[in-house]
Formats: sequence, C-alpha cells, structure tokens
Amino acid sequence: MQALQPSDDASPQQQEAALQQAVKPLANPQLRQLILGLKANKDLVIDTVTQDRVLEAGFSEAARERAQALVQSFEDFIAQHKDEITALQILYNRPTKAPLSFDDIKVLADALHAPPHALDEGALWQAYAALDKSKGTAKVRGTSRQRILTDIVSLVRFAMQQDNELVPYPERVAANFKAWMAQQASAGKAFTAEQQWWLEMIRDHVAANLGVAMDDFEYAPFNQQGGLGKVHQLFGAELSQVIEELNRELVA
Repeated sequence: MQALQPSDDASPQQQEAALQQAVKPLANPQLRQLILGLKANKDLVIDTVTQDRVLEAGFSEAARERAQALVQSFEDFIAQHKDEITALQILYNRPTKAPLSFDDIKVLADALHAPPHALDEGALWQAYAALDKSKGTAKVRGTSRQRILTDIVSLVRFAMQQDNELVPYPERVAANFKAWMAQQASAGKAFTAEQQWWLEMIRDHVAANLGVAMDDFEYAPFNQQGGLGKVHQLFGAELSQVIEELNRELVA
C-alpha cells in the first residue's frame, strides 16, 4: 500500500488526515510488538561503567591431564629406548662430549613420529609449556616460535633434567656462541667485521644442523658469499681450529 503524500498546497486539515492515514497500521498492537522485538535483537548495549572482574584464571584440569599424559609418554619413550637409539645414547651419557650428528637426531625424530608413539616436537613443547604454566613457574621459553628438528635436543635434555629450562636449541647455541666470543676476546683474539659475520653464519648453521664441516661451505648460504675459498681467505691456517672449537663449544 502506497502512503498518502499531502501536496505542498494542502490545507492543515488535509495534512493531518494524511498523517493519521500513514500511522494507522501502527495502531495494531501485534505489529508494534514485532517492531520492538526486532529492534531489541539488533541493539548492542555497551557498558562503559561496570568493570569486569576475573573470578577465576587458570589451566583446566582436563587440559593439564592431557599435557601430562603427552609428556609422560615422551619421557617413557626416552627411558625405554635410551640404550637403542644413538641420539639418546649420546645425550643420556653426557658429559662424555660424544659428537651428535644431524642424522642421529633425524633417526630419533622418525622414531618419535612413527606409530604407536606419534609424538610431535611442537605438541611436546606446548605440553611442557602448559604444565609449566599450571605450576606457575617460568622454565619453558620460545612457545610461539616455529619448531626446528634440533629442538628435539632441548626437549630430551629437559626431560632428562640435564637442563633446568626448556629453551629453543638455536637460543642455546647463540648463548654458547656469545660465551665463546667472550673467551676469544679475553684471550686477545679480535675478529674483523667480515670474519664475525661469517662466524655468525656458522653459528646459525650449527643451530640447525648440529655442526659444520668443510664441505658445508660449498652450499647455501655460504656458497652465495664466496664459499670455501672465501672462508679460507678470511681465516687462513686458523680455519680448521675455529671449526673444531665451534663444533665443540656451540653444541655443549
């Protein structure tokens, strides 16, 4: 139904009559109730006076139990296979300083990921973080960063209580590198800016691969900066000693 529109020259009486005709449908109580209901559904009330008060904050018991079960499964796995898997043998028998290779960690990771264990290092890290939070301690770091395979070393050391904190492996290597650089400075050894830049590339390679070998300089990222020839030019006869020390000190 088209609403009546009074003309500009309509008399006051005609305009009043048109208005009464226009609002006549609203006299229906059911229609008014419907309109009020629709309006209420669309209204958003914002309370700027009352302040929220936290009644309870914490980790749910069910979530804590799931995290505990996952951690227990991992620690049981270590106990059961510490004499069978090379990486666990090496880590379990520290401080013998036996070399741990990336291939060793890859074998350990494959065993963890395979059925029936199906243990994922990312999920394990989150489980340890959840238990850490539920206890109110601060022993687990790096929960938001992406996991890399060598983080398994940190997980195993923490599970074995060799480390008091669960720290991403690259952070552990970076701390060891900083300590090594301080030792070099104390011994009067100074590096040029270019040498230090290469040392930092080696540090990052060790963090991801558990070590560095001469052959590695023929591959990325080293080969993009001159490769083995360039690193020989920079460190000369000391290169072998530098590599040996970094392989030993950074993975300690």
